[in-house]
Amino acid sequence: MEDHDTGAGAPAVGVSRAPPSGQASPSVGRLDRQAGARPGHAEHQGEQPKGKARKRRKRRRGRKVFARDDNHAIVVTPSAAVASAPASRPQETIATPPASPARPELRRPQLQELPVFAALDLGTNNCRLLVAVPTRHGQFRVIDAFSRIVRLGEGLTASGRLGQAAMDRAVEALKICGDKLRGRNIRKARLIATEACRTAANGVEFLERVEREAGLKLEIIDRQTEARLAVSGCGSLVERDTQGVVLFDIGGGSSEIALIDLTGHRSPRLANHIVSWTSLPVGVVSLAERFGGRTVTREIFAAMVEDVAVRLHAFDGRDRLSHVLASPKFHLLGTSGTVTTLAGVHLDLERYDRRRVDGLWMDRDSVDRMVEKLVGWDFQQRVANPCIGADRADLVLAGCAILEAIRAVWPSERLRVADRGLREGILSELMADDGAWRSRGRQ
Repeated sequence: MEDHDTGAGAPAVGVSRAPPSGQASPSVGRLDRQAGARPGHAEHQGEQPKGKARKRRKRRRGRKVFARDDNHAIVVTPSAAVASAPASRPQETIATPPASPARPELRRPQLQELPVFAALDLGTNNCRLLVAVPTRHGQFRVIDAFSRIVRLGEGLTASGRLGQAAMDRAVEALKICGDKLRGRNIRKARLIATEACRTAANGVEFLERVEREAGLKLEIIDRQTEARLAVSGCGSLVERDTQGVVLFDIGGGSSEIALIDLTGHRSPRLANHIVSWTSLPVGVVSLAERFGGRTVTREIFAAMVEDVAVRLHAFDGRDRLSHVLASPKFHLLGTSGTVTTLAGVHLDLERYDRRRVDGLWMDRDSVDRMVEKLVGWDFQQRVANPCIGADRADLVLAGCAILEAIRAVWPSERLRVADRGLREGILSELMADDGAWRSRGRQ
């Protein structure tokens, strides 16, 4: 079972929607085709004097050269000759690198020269890995990724233990992650496990098995750390003029909620502005197992919403943003499979596309319509939707119930969707603590 959230091929993290400078684009292929078409084009121009031919070859030496490394296109900085080339002529790829310039100039480091960082998140439902290198300040480029639905927490609510089949699925996924990590020179990595391993009676025993069989040592993080990492991973999706945000991460076994007050001086780290947080011991897997996920009537859905609402009512810090709730500069920010699925259905995507979903704004009416649509679908209709599929069809309504309970406590005209979270937060903190972006700036 593969998760649609792979992370690979997505824009560099740290900016929303538009790809950062230096990232590969479809124009590389067009340049190759233009270069391949030029010999035939020259035949129609008649025979050129030899002197002019030599002059043209000399001009071409200053063009950009596109190389490949780890399936990502790298643009090697061109020599000064590019500036003197006529603007009307298309760029071309050439087989030889540009001649050495007369004076030294800045060179963009290639991927193999950049420090590599890794983050792994083993949750109740998913096993996810990201490997990335730092780019511009606060941003990084993903160079490898892995994501698989393993349902580690399957049956945990009833038994209090991780099941054998669930552990086997998770170990197989983690073996793949281990192979990916050992194949690279990793500067720093953090490998975490969350709610399923936190609460299971055999959670520690399972992680000992992971270390033996997959060669990976995972740490079980507490709920406060999980909430902070979710906030750190979504910092770039909170715009500068925002006054307040309720960020929520609906997981498989728990749901983290952080209240963020930005009315004062803003720190570079969004997590520094958390004024209150909670972790509800309920997620899409645990809620669906208690109420049923395949056949969900409107009465069952309302009961799920009420179950979560009671838990939120016990959250003492829920009013810490009351002074900005009515402001147009307050909004919700959701990072989970629930909100990304809603966004995919809202966009009517024929196939889930992270580039279109991550950073998407949805207004109140759009969210209402999507929840109503999903509640009205039966199980097979949910399976048939390409943004839900068989792996999520029995979980998505439980996620919608948690979302509706959150929206009732913190009503907002806008919801921003984040296809990012713990892994991105881990990478951001690792790179910041290592000084990776400071060294990039000096170069």
